[in-house]
Amino acid sequence: MAKRTQKLGATARFGPRYGVSVRRRAGSALKKKSRQYTCPVCQYQKVSRKVAGIWECRKCNHTFTGGVWEPFTRATDANNRVIRRGMEGATATDMTVIAQQAALDYERKIAEGEIGADSEEE
Repeated sequence: MAKRTQKLGATARFGPRYGVSVRRRAGSALKKKSRQYTCPVCQYQKVSRKVAGIWECRKCNHTFTGGVWEPFTRATDANNRVIRRGMEGATATDMTVIAQQAALDYERKIAEGEIGADSEEE
């Protein structure tokens, strides 16, 4: 007789316990935690989580703080914008910030599964 359901991913260890919605949220958090992110210094996809909130690039050994589950959060973007404007002034060109923001948004969409990891968006 065929299986009726299939336990997927890292939450298969929980079996039928805790409920479906809790296991889904736990699965998405574990995926965010364990995937590779782009380094803000060398731009390679080698950033992984050391411990909660501490992220390290395996190529250039750049260590920085970020969110618990992903290195770049909405608060990180806002704080960087405030710091940059304080240092450079509000009249400086924002093209690099816009490009970085678009790259981070694209990575978030891939992490959330909205875009396939192997497909490219133009």
